[in-house]
Amino acid sequence: MTGTELGLAISVFLACAVEAVEALTIVLAVGVTRSWRSALYGAGAAAGALAILVAALGPALTSLPIDALRLVVGGLLLVFGLQWLRKAVLRAAGLKPLHDEAQAFAAEAAAARAAGAPSRDRLDGYSFAIAFKGVLLEGLEVAFIALTFGANQHRVGLAAIAAGAAVAVVVAAGAAARAPLARVPENAMKFAVGVMLTAFGTFWGSEGAGASWPGGDAALLAIIPGVVLAAVAMVLWLRRVPGGAGPVSEAA
Repeated sequence: MTGTELGLAISVFLACAVEAVEALTIVLAVGVTRSWRSALYGAGAAAGALAILVAALGPALTSLPIDALRLVVGGLLLVFGLQWLRKAVLRAAGLKPLHDEAQAFAAEAAAARAAGAPSRDRLDGYSFAIAFKGVLLEGLEVAFIALTFGANQHRVGLAAIAAGAAVAVVVAAGAAARAPLARVPENAMKFAVGVMLTAFGTFWGSEGAGASWPGGDAALLAIIPGVVLAAVAMVLWLRRVPGGAGPVSEAA
């Protein structure tokens, strides 16, 4: 496995693990509070929809000319990467609250209880819909990340394996704990994913636009630390600004 392929696998694994932790919290909340059967049906239906999406779009992306593919992939990864990195920087600077899975679980469970008692004789529509929506929305971003990484290297299979491994690890941990994975260093993982997506997006997008990096793939060994230093510098600067820019809402 080359260094680029290793970076692909690590980035997809971390991104999928983060989103899987958040999806697990939603499924656990409605499953514990209302109906496990309906929640699992909803999660399974969403997973099936995501698998169909990946199977349909994978061949279409890999059929693009290499320069056009790298430009498209680089642009998409920059969009996702800068979004993840922005939120991670704001959290590290104290301008955005840290994501708390225990708090998210409590909020989802309270909403599930407020929706009324589930039916014992048929599928609980609320549990199915919330689990389906949660898994689908959390999984869509990861599906596009896996597709773009895999398609650019013509290693969609490797990206799918990394994503599947992350889901398996999170589900196994959740089944063992029978509780939301609040101790997972989710915010640090999001920072790492933001760095990797931004670095690879910059690298491949520039190549797709016609630029040539000195040393080829080895240039990533300079780009990745450069993104890390820029992000850390931004965190330190924001911490020193008197009063900062004020708290940023979780939805921002």
